[in-house]
Amino acid sequence: MNLELTWRLLKGGGRRGLLGTWLTLGAVAVSTALLLFAVAANSAFDARAERGAWRNPVPAASGAVAIEASRFDYVRDQVITVVDLAAMKPGVPAPPGMPRFPQPGEVWLSPALAELARQLPADQLAKRYPDPRGILGDEALVHPDELVAVVGHAPDALEMTAPRSDDWIIAKPPTRVSSLAGTPSEDAEAYKALALVASVLMVVPLLVFGGAAARLTVARRDQRLAALRLVGATPGQVVAMTVAEAMIVALAGALAGAAAFALAVPLLAGIEMQGGPWFAGDLFPSPLVLAGVLVAVPLLVGLSAVAGLRRVVVSPLGVAKRETPPALRFVRVLVLLVVLAVFPMLTRGTSVAIVAVALALAFLCVNLVGPWVVGLIGRITAGTARGPARLLAGRRLVDDPRSAWRTVSGVALTGFVAGFLGLLSPDAFTGDAAAPPQLRVTAPAGRAEQVTEQARERLAAAKVPATVQASKQTVVAALGSSADAPTVDRARTALAGLVPGRTPTTETDDQRFGIGILADVRVGTIVVLSVSFLVAIASAGITAASSILDRRQTYGLLRLAGTPLEVLDRARRAETLIPLAVMGGGAILVGAFCATPFMMGQVSAVGVITLVTCVVAGFAGVIGAGAMSRPLLRSVTADPAPRPD
Repeated sequence: MNLELTWRLLKGGGRRGLLGTWLTLGAVAVSTALLLFAVAANSAFDARAERGAWRNPVPAASGAVAIEASRFDYVRDQVITVVDLAAMKPGVPAPPGMPRFPQPGEVWLSPALAELARQLPADQLAKRYPDPRGILGDEALVHPDELVAVVGHAPDALEMTAPRSDDWIIAKPPTRVSSLAGTPSEDAEAYKALALVASVLMVVPLLVFGGAAARLTVARRDQRLAALRLVGATPGQVVAMTVAEAMIVALAGALAGAAAFALAVPLLAGIEMQGGPWFAGDLFPSPLVLAGVLVAVPLLVGLSAVAGLRRVVVSPLGVAKRETPPALRFVRVLVLLVVLAVFPMLTRGTSVAIVAVALALAFLCVNLVGPWVVGLIGRITAGTARGPARLLAGRRLVDDPRSAWRTVSGVALTGFVAGFLGLLSPDAFTGDAAAPPQLRVTAPAGRAEQVTEQARERLAAAKVPATVQASKQTVVAALGSSADAPTVDRARTALAGLVPGRTPTTETDDQRFGIGILADVRVGTIVVLSVSFLVAIASAGITAASSILDRRQTYGLLRLAGTPLEVLDRARRAETLIPLAVMGGGAILVGAFCATPFMMGQVSAVGVITLVTCVVAGFAGVIGAGAMSRPLLRSVTADPAPRPD
């Protein structure tokens, strides 16, 4: 009976009642789609770490079957991962993406590297990897466009016995392994940690927005449920109907959001991180995770709806009479202050998981203190008002600070993200771009002069003008100020194999890992802020329309009393922009404070630009979203005669 009555009330709410239902469904759909993206980002980085684990050898305790080493080569502005393999016994299992273990002298290339070798002149790339025997499968690659070469060697070859650099960023030394399973590399673990922090920055606003979706058109629902209580419905029946209504709409929204995410996966796969785009399959969450999200989102919406029923269940007559709820308590502010006081200690020398939990706590405390601050802003605004618009705005903020906070919470929480990421946005490496390119390679002990002479001969045979000299054990080939990228690649090809297991590199090559990390951090910052802005703008637009539907009878009475529509619209804008300015600025400061324990060096120009962009885009988005609901305000006040729902 309760479910049937709920369904009849849901369908019989009239055109504006159905509009409120569609607003809730849209809010849940947006939350679900973006939540799936945040969850999928973590699983995608996990998948990448597993795909590249075979290149990070684990030393064999006993029973070694192969020797594995790796290094990085370069062409144009791209990195080539070179994996050197040697079998120590027959029948060694094939590496991932290969039909068999490579024999000495055999070369296997990734699809992107094979295509690039065909496009470029042979003396710039192809001669480094002569006579390729096959193409690596996707199982061997971190991303579809990755440049990878697998080279087979004999166990006693110099490539498999000569020492290499101890710096894992440059190379992995020859390692005896019992299998090619490997383990996720250091950089893969770093990306997974960054993805976890980014997920917290995205997920918490999404959860807040998803919970707020259950409170859309809350006044209309409270009035309806209070009427049912007054005619004899029990508290249990009211709760059951509320949960049923919220979860029916939320489930439909969650399914719509999941479908929207699935359609967006091909576009999301084009976001380049860690050197390239993504395999689409890595971005799809597992069926278990997908089912968990589709269950968790309706449950969250249902619990949030029930949490707002206390006034209806305890005092339905008070709801029907529109009594002002009691003021919020200052203890909310104390909780935020306590969390901020202990935040630097929580993030000092602890794991990424604890840092993520600390950030989530700070996020939630900002959301907790928001309604209290909005109520305070309302009292100040009403007390200092010099016109009807500001007076109406102030009284509205005092009357329902929670509803007003829901309208601006998205942008305020985005301000927290911007403040946190703004201070951490790094500047680029500043090298000497005008300096002539130099290729350097470390020679074995006692062979610097011999390697220097061989380098001169190779470069001369390749007709690459260069000055070659030795500095201790480092052989340096200066190519001259007129050398362009093709010339540098010709020189790399000429010097390939000069010192087995070592790659001639430029100063830019040595910084390339750091450059890539900074570029990925900037891309990640843009992605996180984009998600936050989508949440903020969707939240502002949907809650603004919902607020008009909630107060349509109040707007009608004000119009009957002679209040111009323009005054109502200015009051509506003021009750959004005033708390937005205060809470947005406060959230930025809280985010910046939380970022200070992670800062290294001074604030970057990129961070300042990010903060300014966030403030401008946030205000513009909220103003634009609010303007879109003005026709709805005109519609609900076109016939100002109040009527029951």
